[in-house]
Amino acid sequence: MTTKKLTHAILAASLVLTGLSAAAQTAAVKVDGAWARATVQGQKASGAFMSLTAKDATQLVGVSTPVAGVAEVHEMKMDGDIMRMRAAPALDLPAGKKVDLKSGGYHIMLMDLKAPLAKDSSVPMTLLFKDTKGVESKLELKVPVSTTAPGGKAPAAAEHKH
Repeated sequence: MTTKKLTHAILAASLVLTGLSAAAQTAAVKVDGAWARATVQGQKASGAFMSLTAKDATQLVGVSTPVAGVAEVHEMKMDGDIMRMRAAPALDLPAGKKVDLKSGGYHIMLMDLKAPLAKDSSVPMTLLFKDTKGVESKLELKVPVSTTAPGGKAPAAAEHKH
């Protein structure tokens, strides 16, 4: 085998291995029941909800989508008699335990929407994870837009606005 052919073979093999490595990392977090709440004309914020189960301990450290100027993981919790919402720098995903992102708790906030989120459309979204060794991985999703959660459940009473 010539040096040129050997170089091409090594490059091709490394590209295949890189692809397999990325696929293996993203498969480490399972997503169930993902959906984003539909909006009306002029509404600039909405939420996205889902359940995440990590094979190994990891953290959700970021989210991005082209439909919003800002996408963040948020936490809602009671502070005395007041429900407060704030951006969370990271969300722990313990190994093998389902973590729900839902209205009234942790969720994904989509702010500065570029257009209304139409019912029965979908939103491209990228979740960014970091494992206990500091290795980052991404998971690309197509999140369906609906007025209710999958299964027809009405939204929780703890609605909020920005």
